[in-house]
Amino acid sequence: VQLQASGGGLAQAGDSLRLSCTASGRTWSNYAMGWFRQAPGKEREFVATISWGGKSLYYADSVKGRFTISRANAKNTMYLQMNSLKPEDTAVYYCAATEEPASTTVRALAREYEYWGQGTLVTVSS
Repeated sequence: VQLQASGGGLAQAGDSLRLSCTASGRTWSNYAMGWFRQAPGKEREFVATISWGGKSLYYADSVKGRFTISRANAKNTMYLQMNSLKPEDTAVYYCAATEEPASTTVRALAREYEYWGQGTLVTVSS
């Protein structure tokens, strides 16, 4: 599986951005997916995850209520809608995928993911 993240850019506090992650190389539907981010000088952290069936979602507390993860399996694409952006959301955002036979399982640990995209930079100014 090859992942390509896009949609990052420069935003002001309170703005919205939507990130996309497109997969190629294999059947998309049997993969749990997730978003992670890494701010300058900090470790990579979990943001959100979605099961391959799309019904199970899980968010980091720092983004809950502001970010929404979704996926369109027919388009091999996952999204992260980011609303009410804050300067502390500034980071490189990475999408990740891991094969998962259960349609409702989500994965919140980076070490559980096999495949990673290259990252897209989100910069939020105050």
